[in-house]
Amino acid sequence: MTDVTDGVLHTLFHSDQGGHEQVVICQDRASGLKAVIALHSTALGPALGGTRFHPYATEAEAVADALNLSRGMSYKNALAGLDHGGGKAVVIGDPEQFEGVRRTELLLAYGRFVASLGGRYVTACDVGTYVADMDVVARECRWTTGRSPENGGAGDSSVLTAFGVFQGMRASAQHQWGDPTLRGRKVGVAGVGKVGRHLVAHLLADGAEVVVTDVREESVRGIVEAHPEVTAVADTDALIRVPGLDVYAPCALGGALNDESVPALTARVVCGAANNQLAHPGIEKDLADRGILYAPDYVVNAGGVIQVADELNGFDFDRCRTKAAKIFDTTLAIFATAKEDGIPPAAAADRIAERRMAEARSR
Repeated sequence: MTDVTDGVLHTLFHSDQGGHEQVVICQDRASGLKAVIALHSTALGPALGGTRFHPYATEAEAVADALNLSRGMSYKNALAGLDHGGGKAVVIGDPEQFEGVRRTELLLAYGRFVASLGGRYVTACDVGTYVADMDVVARECRWTTGRSPENGGAGDSSVLTAFGVFQGMRASAQHQWGDPTLRGRKVGVAGVGKVGRHLVAHLLADGAEVVVTDVREESVRGIVEAHPEVTAVADTDALIRVPGLDVYAPCALGGALNDESVPALTARVVCGAANNQLAHPGIEKDLADRGILYAPDYVVNAGGVIQVADELNGFDFDRCRTKAAKIFDTTLAIFATAKEDGIPPAAAADRIAERRMAEARSR
């Protein structure tokens, strides 16, 4: 189906990849907007997921990322106990090239695009988008979360995302070493942007030794200046090979765990904030075969989506923090199921999420 609303061209189609309900492609030539929204599932409720702004090499690459990310959101929301399905949007372009009036016009066009879906998709921040951006989107679309407190929102969701990852890491330590603390452990954090910098603070407060890297030199410099006890290395390849590393925390873009990185890992635990860390099916088994405990990304990084979902019902930070703290128990339960069933934790998490979605569909 194709239609034009407020000058925005929409092309809606169904995709067989991953069982998605709908994929929507949008182009608004006046603002330069090119975007994709993927709705994986609305079995549990309206699809909820962030908006990623990234300079994809091709439209096909953008669609593939939207499909993968939206599927992950279905599983994340299901395991977080939210009454939301999974969706994700990607805006094609370099966010640094869209500033001032040009960025505002693009975001307003994007807001009209989301609004045209009539509430089937609720958007929020992701890589390349910020609270101020959601304030602009909300001018055209009431199904927008991650707004500033001044505009009725909850503000930066990276705070609770990092808190949830830390809880998942504590659960990983409990399962792997019998103690829910990172004290005395060496933790490598790849990506110290919006989420990673908060995670570093949690780790240092818990007594961990922290090693970091980031493609942005200014991000690393900011962390080291704020926390002189932190060590920096040149890149992710160097980080995963650090001798004596206990935990590896991928906190940048997806695909961090692949055929090249997994054999080189020195860490015994992988637990980080990045979405879609497993580059392809089978990597979770490679990790298990090496005795590396993997905390499924969509389980431990659910703090942010817990926050933005709460925003729809009158935000309360303490209520959200309490719910995000339960990521510790959820992660432990997944490890226990994996051990009992003789499967990797990623497979165990998938089964639990799929069961909840199937029950919702049957109702």
